[in-house]
Amino acid sequence: MFSSPSVKYRPHPPIHLPDRKWPNQILTRAPIWCSVDLRDGNQALAVPMNVSQKLELFEALVKCGFKEIEVGFPSASNTEFAFNRHLIEDGYIPDDVTIQCLVQAREDLIEKTVQSLIGAKRVIIHLYNSTSPAQRRVVFGKTKAEVVAIAVQGAQWIKDRLPRLAGTDVRLQYSPESFSATEIEFAKEISEAVMDVWQPTPERRMILNLPDTVEVAMPNVYADQIEWMSRHLKNRESVIISLHTHNDRGTGVAATELGLLAGAERVEGTLFGNGERTGNLDIVTVAMNCFMHGLAPGLDFSDLNSYVEIYERCTGMTVPARQPYAGELVFTAFSGSHQDAIKKGLAEWERRGGEHWDVPYLTIDPRDIGREYREVIRVNSQSGKGGVAYLLESEFGIELPKDLQREFGPLANDAVDKLGREVSGAELREMFWREYLERTAPWELIHFHADGLDGVFSCRASARRAGADVRLTGSGNGPIAAFVHALHESGVPRFEIADFKQHALSAGTEASAIAYIQLRLPDGQTKWGAGVDTNIEIAPIKAILSALNRIG
Repeated sequence: MFSSPSVKYRPHPPIHLPDRKWPNQILTRAPIWCSVDLRDGNQALAVPMNVSQKLELFEALVKCGFKEIEVGFPSASNTEFAFNRHLIEDGYIPDDVTIQCLVQAREDLIEKTVQSLIGAKRVIIHLYNSTSPAQRRVVFGKTKAEVVAIAVQGAQWIKDRLPRLAGTDVRLQYSPESFSATEIEFAKEISEAVMDVWQPTPERRMILNLPDTVEVAMPNVYADQIEWMSRHLKNRESVIISLHTHNDRGTGVAATELGLLAGAERVEGTLFGNGERTGNLDIVTVAMNCFMHGLAPGLDFSDLNSYVEIYERCTGMTVPARQPYAGELVFTAFSGSHQDAIKKGLAEWERRGGEHWDVPYLTIDPRDIGREYREVIRVNSQSGKGGVAYLLESEFGIELPKDLQREFGPLANDAVDKLGREVSGAELREMFWREYLERTAPWELIHFHADGLDGVFSCRASARRAGADVRLTGSGNGPIAAFVHALHESGVPRFEIADFKQHALSAGTEASAIAYIQLRLPDGQTKWGAGVDTNIEIAPIKAILSALNRIG
């Protein structure tokens, strides 16, 4: 790393726009979406998709709700050309879906592109050529005027061939590639030159795609570029301004959202951001960001996991665990304080009956994208009692009292810390069972029976204590009190019941009850015990012996 990077690098010059309006705008509706997964995303794969994989992903995009899909670069290879023909000739394109094809401003490539689209109902022909100073100087060795001539000639070649697509609803799109690195006045000049050829009208608008092909500045600069173009472009009402951002600086989503505030109406991107270098815009993120602000995105990600599976299967790529909305861990909390806040927030949400979502650490309800609350909280050594309690309750119906959560939480964390990894709800249940329910020494219940008359209960019980059989009898104002009396009569040191809770653990004829009992000793020490039985009278008796066994 250079200690003085300014020797080698320089900031991208800002746009002079002192009266910029986009910072005060509010997004009130979702944009037009165009998926470029099958072209831009596909060309970024080490092993491009074959026809069957592209078809599976195309059908998934249609199901999701995309009405504009860039299906390929038909002049680039026979596979790309064959895919277009397969979609058209075999009737895979719904009547309300427009397919888009990219083509450079070269006559032979335009000719092949038009051939690939014959017979389609609705198409967008997407023309582009590079315009930045570096591209003009390094790649083409041409002047501004010569680069404009390339764009104009390409536009004319397309216009000349439109009669061959009779019966097809054709829309035209132009991209000054590397727009964000192009002088803003020149970007306007070349765009208007193409408009002069195609002659768009307010009734028949063309698409002007202004790509952030390589991120060269902060997203606010891109927003200034979009607003400047929107305000200065002639016949603005005849143009749909479209965005196509990449993620070289990690701000592709921000650039797109600010570009929409600046006047753009359309967005191109890919599922989960697949694309060259650091990737294209993640269209899922922008759509879900609209959703979380109460705007209907027009795309349906209610089963987002299924799109992750299709994407990974077709592209060979993987969705990172921390990918916004789609990642495995995005609705996961390992921190104990986070877990406790989530648990309380979800409980309050249910009590309020579904008013506006406001749950700590969860920007949306995971169920809205096909996820479940059991995926929200997971437990490792950094977790607290809230996470432990949530998993036991959500997966097994074990509703630990607050004080028992405080007692068991640290015990579970110690055990998890020794394992050195995340644990499942089933493993937590086993830990709880071992600590509270499977202790049979020194006390083990063999038999218990209680009778009551006029509010006075007597009990008869048999148990094993340190391997010896013990018979117990006692009386009290209930079965529990009678059993405590019997224990004291047998010589067990004095204790009192400090807390008692019980609930059903399962449903059906074999339903079990689980009881939690906290004992308090004369010195103030407390211990919890737990017991499970199909008999609701016996479960708390087992819980008392569980607590005694834990006292030792």
